[in-house]
Amino acid sequence: MSKSSGQGMYNSELPRFLIGSEGGESRELGDTDMRKISGDYGEEEEEEDEDQSERQIVVGICSMMKKSKSKPMTEILERLCKFEYITVVIFPEEVILNEPVEKWPLCDCLISFHSKGFALDKAVSYAKLRNPLLINDLDMQYFIQDRREVYRILQEEGIDLPRYAVLNRDPDRPEECNLVESEDHVEVNGEVFHKPFVEKPVSAEDHNVYIYYPTSAGGGSQRLFRKIGSRSSVYSPESTVRKTGSYIYEEFMPTDGTDVKVYTVGPDYAHAEARKSPALDGKVERDSEGKEIRYPVMLTAMEKLVARKVCLAFKQTVCGFDLLRANGHSFVCDVNGFSFVKNSMKYYDDCAKVLGNMVMRELAPQLHIPWSIPMEAEDIPIVPTTSGTMMELRCVIAVIRHGDRTPKQKMKMEVRNALFFELFEKYGGYKSGKLKLKKPKQLQEVLDIARQLLAELVLHNDCEIEEKKSKLEQLKTVLEMYGHFSGINRKVQLTYLPNGQPKASSEEEDALKEGPSLLLVLKWGGELTPAGRVQAEELGRAFRCMYPGGQGDYAGFPGCGLLRLHSTYRHDLKIYASDEGRVQMTAAAFAKGLLALEGELTPILVQMVKSANMNGLLDSDSDSLTDCQQRVKARLHEIMQKNKDFSEEDYSKLAPTGSPSLVNSMGVIFNPVSTCDRVHTLIKSLTWQICKRLEDPKSAGLPSLWLLRRGKIYIYIYYMYIFIYINIYFLIFTDLQLYHSETLELMLQRWSKLERDFRMKNGRYDISKIPDIYDCVKYDTQHNSSLGLEDTLELFRLSRALADIIIPQEYGITKAEKLDIASAYCLPLVKKIQLDLQRTHEDEAVNKLHPLYSRGVMSPGRHVRTRLYFTSESHVHSLLNIFRYGGLLDELKDDQWKQAMDYLSAVTELNYMTQIVIMLYEDNNKDPSSEERFHVELHFSPGVKGCKDEENAPMGFGFRPASSENHEMQTDPGSLEDLSQDEPDRAALTEPISIQRKSPLIRGRKAGSMEALSESNTSSRGLAYRIFPSTSRQSPEIKPSGLGFEGCSLVPSIYPLETLHNSLSLKQVDEFLTTLCKNGSETQFKRLKSLSAMFESHSQPSIDVDNQETPMSTPVQNQPAPQSLWYTSSPPSTVSSSGPSSPSLPDPSSNFRFNSE
Repeated sequence: MSKSSGQGMYNSELPRFLIGSEGGESRELGDTDMRKISGDYGEEEEEEDEDQSERQIVVGICSMMKKSKSKPMTEILERLCKFEYITVVIFPEEVILNEPVEKWPLCDCLISFHSKGFALDKAVSYAKLRNPLLINDLDMQYFIQDRREVYRILQEEGIDLPRYAVLNRDPDRPEECNLVESEDHVEVNGEVFHKPFVEKPVSAEDHNVYIYYPTSAGGGSQRLFRKIGSRSSVYSPESTVRKTGSYIYEEFMPTDGTDVKVYTVGPDYAHAEARKSPALDGKVERDSEGKEIRYPVMLTAMEKLVARKVCLAFKQTVCGFDLLRANGHSFVCDVNGFSFVKNSMKYYDDCAKVLGNMVMRELAPQLHIPWSIPMEAEDIPIVPTTSGTMMELRCVIAVIRHGDRTPKQKMKMEVRNALFFELFEKYGGYKSGKLKLKKPKQLQEVLDIARQLLAELVLHNDCEIEEKKSKLEQLKTVLEMYGHFSGINRKVQLTYLPNGQPKASSEEEDALKEGPSLLLVLKWGGELTPAGRVQAEELGRAFRCMYPGGQGDYAGFPGCGLLRLHSTYRHDLKIYASDEGRVQMTAAAFAKGLLALEGELTPILVQMVKSANMNGLLDSDSDSLTDCQQRVKARLHEIMQKNKDFSEEDYSKLAPTGSPSLVNSMGVIFNPVSTCDRVHTLIKSLTWQICKRLEDPKSAGLPSLWLLRRGKIYIYIYYMYIFIYINIYFLIFTDLQLYHSETLELMLQRWSKLERDFRMKNGRYDISKIPDIYDCVKYDTQHNSSLGLEDTLELFRLSRALADIIIPQEYGITKAEKLDIASAYCLPLVKKIQLDLQRTHEDEAVNKLHPLYSRGVMSPGRHVRTRLYFTSESHVHSLLNIFRYGGLLDELKDDQWKQAMDYLSAVTELNYMTQIVIMLYEDNNKDPSSEERFHVELHFSPGVKGCKDEENAPMGFGFRPASSENHEMQTDPGSLEDLSQDEPDRAALTEPISIQRKSPLIRGRKAGSMEALSESNTSSRGLAYRIFPSTSRQSPEIKPSGLGFEGCSLVPSIYPLETLHNSLSLKQVDEFLTTLCKNGSETQFKRLKSLSAMFESHSQPSIDVDNQETPMSTPVQNQPAPQSLWYTSSPPSTVSSSGPSSPSLPDPSSNFRFNSE
């Protein structure tokens, strides 16, 4: 250690590090160089030595011996003793516990703190008796032991903390408390906390903190406790709060799975470390020495101010507290009192220096000790720069479709009863004209209305209830499924129709009625399957290979560069998902694979996945179509109703873009009506076969369940009776097991509904049902092939050909229509992607690694920003159409783009786990203003492989091939050697220009393989990977069975990423997105304006019930939270991550605003 320039700060003698004793002797911890302290500690001091320079300042350490002898304390005290005029005396534990304070050693300065078993009362008495300089105030330590007092003090000091309420229970009458518990929220003293929320015991010594999760995320709770081995929490299915004891209930803060621990040494010094949140998966990450892995991070200016206020408010010079970084703000959630950093030599140096200077500054003048305050530079930031020709990966953006799901089912009905209008008004439907009901309480209200109307129909058959009886019965039956409600499984949407239904659909009455009505859409099914979970988790593992590198503990394993970045807190990761359960669970499973997490998905979902109040970022109302979509669907319906072979005119009308996938599908169909006839016949055959299975003669004793009459199937509903009989029969007599616990009865319901709905009363076909038919047959072909139903492959072939026309063309037939519809769907997402690319440089909201305190990380300044967006098919189609038809590049002038467009045109389906990936690189050798500084790449994968896809799969050009512009360029090997000093952080670097054009990997791999191999040599030139994820790993709940995997079936592999373009400039992409957003915003603004005028006359004051989310169609500005009085704003040139510094006026050209996250 270097000597300070200050006079007398350090000397070269051995440290005076002593243990005090009641007999007046003190000894060093090493039992050498015994030193006699003059006088008895219990008596008055003798006369001071005439030589004042020999006078020593005695620093007393009064704590339990486990704390006094801990490694951090020993390291700091050894350094403190190197001050020439400071001597340290440790109070023996037996003296503290057994001797009166009058016999305790004497000291000039006291460092004393409470821990389990410590006699705090005696320490307070000692301080009053001897009046030493207190490093940490003792009286305040009583308050720190009570979380209620901690929160009160924080609130009084104006320090941000989570919204909370205190529940005080009388131990003798625990039932008498102001707590109301519901399924998805609690009410404490009138304050409502929706799940997820946190339940903390009021005693700070009790570390049993519970986090309760909402039913929409799977329910249950995460139970935190003091670390035991490698565990710090466990997941429990228990969802009800504790009924005894007093607790603090507080709002859960989404921190993306990271906690920040802050350690102060006086008001002007704070050290911060980040660690994996114990609530994420409960596994404690430890290093080779068994210590919990933590990494020092930078504090923002506001956080440093918070640290100062905490230190002063609690009068604790040495103080630790917990910081939660969420939504662009920082919140204090706990104050621990005296606490040291566990394993940082730099911190030990700083801590001893700060404490020593503090003691000398306060006591040296009083004791006439010659000492002056040393002056030296503090915390000079050292951020290494990258040299060489390799580019640095700065940002990865991916838009990903959800995984495999059960078939979606939907029922529409027009309702006019006053009860539905009252419900619509109650939940604020008139604000936007739309209402989405997913919560259990809301669904129960809809069920109650259906039951009431059906009961009135039974009592008064001629009553004026306009709702169709069969629809009400189906509404009631679906809502009663499973015996409980869950937003993941079912939802009801209501849309206001000022003049009623404009046109009768196949499911509505022929006669039109006047006056306003509501369109009720009931949706169920569409749950993520076990196969979908495995797909997402495996893709997450393989996605790590997007981040080349990986050294040290991660060396030798492809894709571990991402783990290296993330574990060292240089990976700024945010995961977003739409509000659909299957999408959220896909995102959670992907995160589990990406970050190598363990345990259940629910804690990962709640902490890592953002889905609420995103202003329509990833959600879309597919039942509320734009004018353009209405016209497109009408044209599609018209063309597909012709009972003749497709003509040249039909080809030009239906496929004006000349897409090969469309043309090929039209060639399979020939005559659309005759093909639909054949599809309908095959569906009837399928339902008949399922009926026969239910009426199998072996199932003697079962009643006749099905009756065929006039082409329709009437179901006698004996649900419990049928369920028990059928399942007992199949368990005893057969090995048959339908996928995902489906019964033959439910399977028959699916297909019989499609049979009824596909062919309308007038004999024509409802082509809007074709996607549903393809959905069902694809599901059964993959998961229920063991049934051996005949003709399913033919039904799959024909329905797929029809779906390959209908599905992509519903998003526009001409290029102009595709762009118009795409803007309506994903304009907010496009704006967010543009913001992500612009804000690649780190801002204060991320966990920035501290360069001075980071051991083993050679380039702490490097940071990679990752934004993952999980959504449904509509957003993926729309975003891809924007890149294809928006004018990003000219196919005639760019050969690589022409090849990419040919490849996309040959893709027939955007299947589950489809990915659109944007990667941004920076060349630090280029001028910051140069267009060549930032380099953008665009990649794409059509998702999982379908049946019979291998032979017809379109061929791309591999992942990250060389572009035509730089194919001949060679890398300067000499410049790469300069990076050898920074070997641990090659994870953040890659080389975008020297990859071979043709991948050496064999493309024809059998399903079930998992490949993540290097496309080129894996020398120092950087790494790149082809990704072939599939089922190499089993999910923990998968059990081997006769059908492959019970609950998993056969999980198809996923197509590798193909590069669409790898030589775009950031300026080029930014200008493209700006133009697109401007055009889209003008169209969107006109649409919103007309929508607003439509509902103006119907707008009424509504009740805010159950904390409704912001309606998706209403433009909402993201305004910053109120600032405390002591908040110091950033300089004008700095953009805060939480939004503008003051509310902005609405701008019609920009109706959607996001923060930088």
